[in-house]
Amino acid sequence: MSWITVAWSMNAAACLTLAGIYFVVWSKQRDSWVHLLFSCIALSAAAIAALELQLVHAETPKAYGAILRWRQLPVWTLVLSLVGFTRLYLRAGRPWLAWSACGLRTVVLVLNFVFTPNLHYREITTLRQLAWGGEMASVPLGTPNPWSLISEITLLLLLAFFVDASITAWRHGERKRALMVGGNILFFGTIVAAQVALVVWGVIQVPFFSSFAYLGIVAALGYELSHDMIRTVRLAHELELTEKRLTLTADSTGVGLWEWDLNKNEIWVTPNRRAQLGLPASGKITFEHLISRWYPDDREQVRLALKEAVENGRDYDVEFRIVLTDGSVRWIESRGRVQVNKDGKPRRLLGISMDVTARREARLETQRLRQQRTVLLEREVAERARLEREVIESCAREQRRIAYDLHDGVGQQLVGIALSAKLLEEQLRAERSAEADRASLIAQLANGAARQVRLTARTLEGADGVGDLKTALRSLAANMSENCGVKVTVKADSSSLPISPPVAAQLYRVAQEAMRNAIEHGAAREVLIQLTFGDQDLMLTVQDDGKGFDANINGRGMGLRIMRYRAQCIGGSCEVHAGPGQGTIVHCRVPLEVQPAVFGLP
Repeated sequence: MSWITVAWSMNAAACLTLAGIYFVVWSKQRDSWVHLLFSCIALSAAAIAALELQLVHAETPKAYGAILRWRQLPVWTLVLSLVGFTRLYLRAGRPWLAWSACGLRTVVLVLNFVFTPNLHYREITTLRQLAWGGEMASVPLGTPNPWSLISEITLLLLLAFFVDASITAWRHGERKRALMVGGNILFFGTIVAAQVALVVWGVIQVPFFSSFAYLGIVAALGYELSHDMIRTVRLAHELELTEKRLTLTADSTGVGLWEWDLNKNEIWVTPNRRAQLGLPASGKITFEHLISRWYPDDREQVRLALKEAVENGRDYDVEFRIVLTDGSVRWIESRGRVQVNKDGKPRRLLGISMDVTARREARLETQRLRQQRTVLLEREVAERARLEREVIESCAREQRRIAYDLHDGVGQQLVGIALSAKLLEEQLRAERSAEADRASLIAQLANGAARQVRLTARTLEGADGVGDLKTALRSLAANMSENCGVKVTVKADSSSLPISPPVAAQLYRVAQEAMRNAIEHGAAREVLIQLTFGDQDLMLTVQDDGKGFDANINGRGMGLRIMRYRAQCIGGSCEVHAGPGQGTIVHCRVPLEVQPAVFGLP
């Protein structure tokens, strides 16, 4: 449903509601013809709004012309009702102007049903679909009917009648009625006349929305009619609310009304609250009497809150405890507002007190449950971290086993092959055989394979076997520089805290993965490894001069996920900054306090 449909529907609904209300009023007071005429005005305005909504959604010129023709009928009833309402309510207006306007309006209605399609148009050639407020609205395009000038003359005659009635009422002392009734009818009537004329003669191309001007007239007249009735209803409602508040306060054990006269230092408290506090059923109550019932530890807090409210004119809102006659302690929330005299000085404090003991107990219970849940979550996180450490340690042990097997098994066999090939080369060269070069090549390949196995074994062994992370990083840098032809530099703080073996192992793995990515994928020629210690954390940084990568496309590779996972396992974080042609920087930050908490260090 579009806003146009909602707006016109609400317009019609508002008018229908007012029409129904005042028709009921007239049915109970049959001599009040003003209410019946107002009901007819509101009903006609609702019908105009409904027909204008149909005009907006009309699909053919024929349908548009038919709707526009029938629109004149509620306009006719509205005009006649307005004239009669003005004559009765303002007791003004020249009769001949009223009869002339009503008669000419009747002629317009008859001519409207004589001409085809209606009085406004001789022919509606097409409908233009106009985008209006996010919805397509139908706007007529056609030839205006010259006879529509009679309708404009009728509007001018009506405006003259309302001007005459308003001036007469003003002179008679009914200035408010003259402004509310005559002024609004003239204002909105002018809008209606101008809008209809401009649309019919093609000056502007917008849908008819005169129903909203009629709504303004209905609202103004309804306000004036209902002024006394609303005032009476409001006073009765306020009295009823006051009585209900006093009754509910008297019957409730947790709510009480109070009033403090600052000049007389007298406090009025509802009877039920008096009984609760053990105060006399009647008689004067001072501030000292009331404060004696407050919990001793809360008296100063309440006294300061009251003092601030009175001195600064602020609202009073405080929670405190009271001691009942049976010795039980209850929590009370008290709210009040300062009233001042014409000089701006506070004269009284009005407020309400509510028993919030149950709410505070529920709050404490919620906090207890939240703490329990937090403890359970911490235990779960700790257990998960323990299991992750066990998995990592198991992986590390398996890697060391594979490293030792490679070094002692495959590595030794390759060394043996290299030695055998070397002996074979010497024999063949002694015999001056052409196969000596082939044997030399086999020996070289075997030695190269043996070196690669030893490098792989050292990589798999990692830092778990090294007590100092700085030493392990320097060893890793030396191996990479020797075997890969890359310049690797390690910088570490001279003064550093001891690093636990699990943290050292994970940081070593992060540095190892970062260097491998820099060499294999980034084609880096220089790599810088930095290990720095701050007041609260340690930072491992691996920076290379490689070609980098696009973080938006390749920022979720397996190697990056592994580095972030290893950092999380030791309570840290890992960030990677890279750009095409800008190299790559890996930052791994680990809080120092997590080492004893996570790994059980002293």
